[in-house]
Amino acid sequence: MDILRIILAVILPPLGVFMQEGLGKHFWINVLLTLLGYIPGIVHAVYIIARRAPA
Repeated sequence: MDILRIILAVILPPLGVFMQEGLGKHFWINVLLTLLGYIPGIVHAVYIIARRAPA
């Protein structure tokens, strides 16, 4: 399931974070980072998915 989340995080970073964490603070931080720059949004999303701490 993590592979699917990472693929979605590369395509649309907030969606990958939403699948991992829900509508929490990390989702909104990722939306902001994605709006400011696509690459920071991807990096943040992959970090959130890879840290393996489910919500």
